[in-house]
Amino acid sequence: MLVEVCANSWESALNAQKAGADRIELCSELAVGGITPSIGLIKLVRQHLSIPIHVLIRPRSGHFTYSDTEFEVMKADIETCKELGVDGIVSGVLNKDFTVDVSRTKVLVDLCKPLHFTFHRAFDWIENPVEALNQLEKIGVVTVLSSGGKATAEIGLHHLEAWQKKTSLTLMAGGGVTPENASMFKQSRFRAIHCSGTSFGNRVDLQGKITMNSSRHLVEDRFALTDVETIKSIVKAVK
Repeated sequence: MLVEVCANSWESALNAQKAGADRIELCSELAVGGITPSIGLIKLVRQHLSIPIHVLIRPRSGHFTYSDTEFEVMKADIETCKELGVDGIVSGVLNKDFTVDVSRTKVLVDLCKPLHFTFHRAFDWIENPVEALNQLEKIGVVTVLSSGGKATAEIGLHHLEAWQKKTSLTLMAGGGVTPENASMFKQSRFRAIHCSGTSFGNRVDLQGKITMNSSRHLVEDRFALTDVETIKSIVKAVK
């Protein structure tokens, strides 16, 4: 069974390789489900890892229905990743009705070639997963990362088992995979699992400091965008 580790830093990537992982999915900001990592991080990880590196292409947190400008950024990021010598891309696009945006996802898959393409956990928002698997298979997706449409892959195991029987794609179980439940995915004969193995270190005492986290920007059903009129008003006030 292939073990993919979701690594959020250079150190995490090195730790994953040291621990025996088969490959990593490199990303940043695990707290929001991951976004595209920096060019510098991709470059350093590529230089120092011998196992395959797949990179998450997700331009922001929130939902998976992207604007035209966001989609252009995603394409540019894939081109850069190929130039840096990564081994695979992890991405995907949904329509507003939570179906696969087949045309846009196909653009990403085609741009990714000949690299491995994984459709990420946006899959767990799809209303008809069996139909989606058929669509993804036809456009050249190789792997689908999923928790079976549930909060964790353990809870969604029965869905994953049923879906895997209906596709030749590799369904990679991910979401809440731990040392305690990892063996059940092997017993169910899945080909791959996805985990982060996260622990926390480098603690700094922030008592008395204002928070730098902004809950008003964590809005999953919309995306944050600089407003022209607001900035005009600020510029007018000070110029």
